[in-house]
Amino acid sequence: MKTSLFHSRSVKGIAAVLAVAACAMVAAPVSAKNLRVTSQLSPKHPITANLIAFKEIVEKESGGKLTIEIFHSAQLYKDKEVPQAVASGAVDMGTASLTRFAGTIPAVDMFYVPFLLPSHEAAKTATEKGSTIRGPLDGEILKTGARVLWWQALGGAIFMSKDKIEKPADVKGLKVRVFGKTLGKFVEVLGGAPALISGSEQFLAYQRGTVDAGMSTAAAVKSRKLYEVLNHITITNHASVWFVVIINEKVWQSLSKDEQALIDKAALQVETDLRNSIVKKDMDTIAFVRKETKMGVTEQSAAQIKAWQDASKPVVDLYIQSAGPLGAQLVEAAGKLK
Repeated sequence: MKTSLFHSRSVKGIAAVLAVAACAMVAAPVSAKNLRVTSQLSPKHPITANLIAFKEIVEKESGGKLTIEIFHSAQLYKDKEVPQAVASGAVDMGTASLTRFAGTIPAVDMFYVPFLLPSHEAAKTATEKGSTIRGPLDGEILKTGARVLWWQALGGAIFMSKDKIEKPADVKGLKVRVFGKTLGKFVEVLGGAPALISGSEQFLAYQRGTVDAGMSTAAAVKSRKLYEVLNHITITNHASVWFVVIINEKVWQSLSKDEQALIDKAALQVETDLRNSIVKKDMDTIAFVRKETKMGVTEQSAAQIKAWQDASKPVVDLYIQSAGPLGAQLVEAAGKLK
């Protein structure tokens, strides 16, 4: 009797385990695919927050059949390592500064060519999917083995200074913080001395007098409290900062047409949302500077922008020499946007 009772309970126990397992199999998404994404920035940064928004849309719309796993804060790769990591398939997806492709595709540096796209509207048109500027650049990046899913806006560049900068001649003799070699050439052409300084080191550089002026996005004036060490901003929008989200091309081709369409739709939504929020953030920052700080604010008229463009023409020529036929093509396309 004891043996029979034990046997009966064992059978019932096994049946219960199998039942639970069966339920788990039914509940789990069929053919679930997980895409691993690398970002060097924290979840609070607009770039990674944008990835999180993408993840939420994709997982909801796919019913869990597609999942996105985000590795933020450079847990997997640093910014400069992302293009190769994605192209090689070491990771499925990643986000990186567009300028990280400049080594193989010099033409991507056009967004740092001063006053080539001198407004939010021009930059928006230039970076729309399939445009005469973004289209060729996406095509060149695809040749590396990585497909661009969407572009991430981070804002337009402005001048910040201790003394007012209103015209190109005002830069002569100044030590100026820059965040790219092309912008460094711009400062040199104007008679200034460029200093390549990271964003996190800006405050001390201005406070200590290492530099007299600098370039950054408008949002940085508030987030980095630069209004405490500088006296003026000049709204020039002479360059724009962009990141791109890329996916390994073999991984992309392994997805079904429906999955690709779902991802494309989500990408377009978060691209638009981020671009709009960045423009609003820039406007809010300028309003903050006017109302809450002692900084002066100088805007530029169309005639003043034309003077800046004329003064920076040598930088355009240098860019074309570096970027070759594609660079010349993009400069021509930019001219038609105005």
